[in-house]
This record gives sequence, C-alpha cells and structure tokens, in this order.
Amino acid sequence: MNVISFLRRTVFILGLLACFAVPALAAPVKADHLEAELVSEVDAIQPGKPFWVALRFKFEEHWHTYWKYPGDSGLPTSIEWKLPAGFTAGEIQWEHPVRIEVAGLAGYGYEGEVYHLVQITPPATLKPGESVTLAAKAKWLVCKESCIPGSADLTLPLAVKAAAVPSALTQAFSDARAKLPLLQSEWKVRATKNGDKLALLLTPPAGTTDLTSLNYFPDRELVIEDGEPQKLQRVKAGFLLETVPSKVAQTLPTVLTGVLVTKDGWRGPGSEKALAINVPVEPATAFGDGLTVVAGTVTKSPAKPLGFQLLLVALGSAFLGGLILNLMPCVLPVLSIKVLGFVEQAKDGHSKPWQHGMVFAAGVLISFWTLAGALLALRAGGNQLGWGFQLQEPAFVTALAAILFLFGLVLFGVFEVGTSLMSVGSGAMQKSGFGGSFFSGVLATVVATPCTAPFMGSALGVALAQPAWVAFIIFTSLALGMAAPYVVFSASPALMKFIPRPGAWMEAFKQGMGFLMMMSVVWLLWVLGQQVGVDGVAVALLAFILMGFGGWILGRWATFTSTNRTRRIAQIVAAIFIFGGGFWVVYTARTLPQVSASGIKASTDKDAIQWETFSPQRIAELRAAGKPVFVDFTAAWCLSCKANERVAIDVPEVKAEIKKRGIVMMKADWTNRDETITKALAEFDRSGVPLYVFYAGKNEPKVLPEVITSGIVLDALRTAN
Repeated sequence: MNVISFLRRTVFILGLLACFAVPALAAPVKADHLEAELVSEVDAIQPGKPFWVALRFKFEEHWHTYWKYPGDSGLPTSIEWKLPAGFTAGEIQWEHPVRIEVAGLAGYGYEGEVYHLVQITPPATLKPGESVTLAAKAKWLVCKESCIPGSADLTLPLAVKAAAVPSALTQAFSDARAKLPLLQSEWKVRATKNGDKLALLLTPPAGTTDLTSLNYFPDRELVIEDGEPQKLQRVKAGFLLETVPSKVAQTLPTVLTGVLVTKDGWRGPGSEKALAINVPVEPATAFGDGLTVVAGTVTKSPAKPLGFQLLLVALGSAFLGGLILNLMPCVLPVLSIKVLGFVEQAKDGHSKPWQHGMVFAAGVLISFWTLAGALLALRAGGNQLGWGFQLQEPAFVTALAAILFLFGLVLFGVFEVGTSLMSVGSGAMQKSGFGGSFFSGVLATVVATPCTAPFMGSALGVALAQPAWVAFIIFTSLALGMAAPYVVFSASPALMKFIPRPGAWMEAFKQGMGFLMMMSVVWLLWVLGQQVGVDGVAVALLAFILMGFGGWILGRWATFTSTNRTRRIAQIVAAIFIFGGGFWVVYTARTLPQVSASGIKASTDKDAIQWETFSPQRIAELRAAGKPVFVDFTAAWCLSCKANERVAIDVPEVKAEIKKRGIVMMKADWTNRDETITKALAEFDRSGVPLYVFYAGKNEPKVLPEVITSGIVLDALRTAN
C-alpha cells in the first residue's frame, strides 16, 4: 500500500469516528418570512456547568416578531422545552425592543435578527464523551402589515466534554447580552402623576449633562397608551419623560415597571441602551418644584409615518386651507392688487393673462418653499418656531409695513413705478409686467403667513412632524391652493369677459384700494407697538414720513416730462430718503428691547373676562382640582385671532357662561417668540395660531376649529360640570 492510499484511509476512518463522537448540527428551519434555529454559545458542554443557548430569528425585511409585552397588538414568542433528564431551562432573557408602527398601531418587537437567550443547566452526572440533544417547540407571530402565526420543532445536538468548548457564536451572544436591560444604574428613576400624564423623572449621576432620547416600554398592558407620543424635557430635577396613561384602565398603576431605552447609553456612548425599572408612582407634591420645565433638550418620540391615504388627506386639507386663505383678512389687501392686474391685462389685446397667472403662482410657490425651508432648517437647529415665525421679529414687521406703505403711495398716485400698475420695485419691472405678477405672489404669501385658515392648521401640524420631503409636499399643496383661484381665472377667457372695461372708475378704485393698504400698515404698526412699545411706533411713523417725502420727490420731478438731469437728481434724492428711512426703521426695530406681550389688559368693566397668563403648570393644577380651563392661543399679528375674540369670545352670552360655570380663561400670547407656547402648540399638532383648547376639568382637552362662533364656544363651555 502506497503512502497516498494510506492517508486516504486514515482520513476516512477519522471522519467516521468524528461522526460518532459529535452529533450532526441541526439546520435552521425556514418558515414564513423568517429563519429559526436553536444555537449555543458552546460547542461542547461541561457536566453541571450552566451554559447559554438562544432561539435565533432572522427576518425578511420589514417583518418582525414581538417582545414579552407586544404593545397595541401582537403575541410574544414562547419556547416549550423538551430536555434530557436532569436538564433545567431558565426564562427567556429579552433584548430591549424597538417601537414598530403598523396601520396606526404601535407594537414592541424585533426586526432584522434577534437572539432570545436562555440559560440551560445540565446535571453533574453527565459523562465526558457523551452527547445530548436539546429539543424545543418555538411559537411566534410574525407580522408586516398582516400577521402569520408560526411554530417549529427545533433541536440542538451538543457534545459533553470535561471542559466547555466555545463556539463560533461567542461574539453574537456577547452582542445580544449588551441589548439586555441593566438591572441597576447610577441614574435615579422616580415616577409620578404630572397633570394628566404619567411621568418618569430621571436624575443623572454626576458628570452627565444631557439626555437626547428616551422611550418607555411598559412590560404589561393597561399602563400607557402605546400609540401616543412620549415627550422628554429638561426640568429642575433632571429629565422628565411624560406619557399618556391608558384610557381603558379603571385605575392608574401604583408601580411603573418595564424598560427605559436611550440611544445615548446609560453609562456613556456605546454602553448599554436599556434600563429595567420598578418604581412606585408618587404624588407630584413629593417633587416640589423639581418638575418645573427649564431650558434644555426637548424631544418627542418619532412621528408616525404617514400612509398613502393619510398623506392624501393631509394634501387635501392643505389645498383647501390654501383656497380659504384667500378670504382671510391678512390677504385681502393683496387681492385688490390682483384685481387691478386682471383689469390691466384685460384691456391689453396683446396680453396673455394666463401667463401672468402662472407667474403669480410661481411667486407664491417659491415664497412658500423659502418660508418652509427656513422654518424646517431653524427647527432642525433646535429653535422652537411655528407658522408665522417671521412676524415675531420686529424688524420683519417694520420692513413689511414699509413695503405696504410705499404700495399705498403708488395706489394713491403719489408716484408711479414702471408702466404697469402691477410693477413694484425697479428690480421687479419688465415691460410685460411679469415682475409685478411675481412680486404680487411673493407679497400675498408674506402677508398671508399670520393667518391659519380652516383645514390649514392640522395640515401644517402634520407637515412639521414629518420628514422634510413630506413637509415640502404639503407646503406645496398649500401654495397651490392659494394660487389656484388666480390661475383658473386668468386661464379662462370666459371668466375674463366678466371684468369691466377700463375707464375712469379704475383710478377711483385704485385710490380706494390704497386706503385698504394703509389699514394694513396701521395693523402692522399696532403689532410693532405690542413688540417694542410706543417708541418703536414713533420711529416707524417718522421713517414713513421720510419715505413718503422721497416718494413725493419721485412723483414730482422724476417724470417723463422732466429733463434727464432733473430726473436723475430726483431719483437719487428719493432713493436716499426711501432707502435711508427704511434702513433706519428696520435697524431701530432690531435694537429696541422687546416688551412683554401677555395680551392681557387691565379693565374696570366688572363684566370683562378675567384672563390669566398661560402656564402649563397652572393648567395642571387647575385640572387636578377639577376646574375647567379655556386657553386662547393668539398673537397681535393674527387678524383671524382678533376677529374670533371679538365675535365669538368677548360677547355677553359667552361671558355669562364663563362666569356661571367658573371657567378659568387663559391667554397664550405668541406675538413675541415664546418656546413654552410653541411647545404647547406642538402638543396639539399645530404650528400656528389661532388655537382654542378647552379642558373640562379632568376630561381630555377639546380642540375648537380655527374659525369659531359664539355658538361653538358655548357648546364647548357647557360640557363642563
């Protein structure tokens, strides 16, 4: 026998012996949308020494199974062991779950891959050289949008040796252990009932300054509303995580148990992300002022992703809101400009009105995109801002007032800019008047931002809670809704026939619209007074006189009948007065200190509504005492807000009902930037005013429409006991 034949026979015999010495490994079981198997941390076990095995799942993309408490729906995974004599199995050690949103329900479970660890203890009577086979029946529910129950009979053969032999899965088991909740930590955790929320107060150990994310996963049902967002904010005693208690439970829990998960790690970056808790629910009075919110990180759990149907609803609401926005008092002054533009285009036989309509729509779209981009970027940078945020800046208010003032002078005929009534600003002029149409679209958008029309508030709230691309689609739908009437009107020759023929009436109409423009200036100056006081208004009025003088010079000497030299000198002098006055008033508005704008004025009228300044803590106290509270989220620059207050709130029948039922009236004035009010708006998925919320004692708050009547308010107030 040669050497080659000898080696072949030796390898064959050794392989045959190995088959008898080590049992064959069980193959993974392929089931619906997952792969299941039993795996071990060791290839060979030691008599009497505990070792770890795991039920390993590997899922197809977007499919998942559930944690020990599945959340709104689902079933937890279970294992029924069939072990050799003398073996015992411990409980499943659950990795921390992730939040999974499906069809509006929140589940707690696992995606990708998961190891359900179980400790097995073998008997000490095992003999090295033996082999054993562990068997188990695993049951699960695997879900995507639909759910499929599954089960499998699994086996795991293992050799017995004098010393344990690690397997190739040692690192995988180590990674799985890192996902198990810590049982103790230097963080101090307490629970309380804070207003209508179940809250967890976390006090960090020394050296820890921030906590940027936190989610609470209860380990049993009827504790919290699993699908509701959780809010993390900085308070004097540390960090407060607020959750919504279960609406089905008869009583509140006396102890909160479960898992807290943070991406920051409980022992620093890269450390364990889960912490097990078991804490009693204490009264809020036990914390003193420790629950008072202070400046710091405020986060919400990720917004529910919009499904296709909900996205269509949001887009439809935004479009309707844009249509209705044209009828709001903020936008009415600019409507006169478009009417004049249609008249100008109708009398010109060579004009194509539909082109002007499209250019106007482009101005609206680009302006909305610019505002939306700025708002989303600033919010991403941590600024608490909402719709109409630019009107919270006195400099912007004065700049807008200056533009409308000059617009009014043009309509009065003090001076002309270009050859078309629609051309405003030398940089925007073209012979075709397209620059004027575009500028009209921009101006219409700018003056529209203080208003929140019906359907618009909820659409904007959804937009600001979604990814940027979804928000831009919703803002685009809003812009298209606002521009649609002008585009339809200008593109329809049949509708253009209804426009009266040009004549002497146009000059009178134009001057009449100038008064409407000056009313807008008065409104903006009143807003400015709310922000920076009477000194700011005085400076603005003086600056407007200088700008008006510049406009008068332009209209008196910069005409086509003047010589070139006279016209150029007049243009230079006018520019000095107009731009100098504009710069001066904007600069002054930026440098003047803002005054407190509580929106609450003292009154000697015994029947006047007694308003309190908005305070979340005060609301919580009143609700805990069972007292009804009405909150008016408003701003001086919101004409819709002021109109609602006059016709629906400050009326005798409503004031009588308030007094009769002992309702506490609270005003949240958003004229100046206020992060507390912005956060409160966000809790109701709103990004702007007006917003009216009624708390009927301990009941859930009722949100009223953006446009209200005294009947709507009375119906809400009468729900209070």
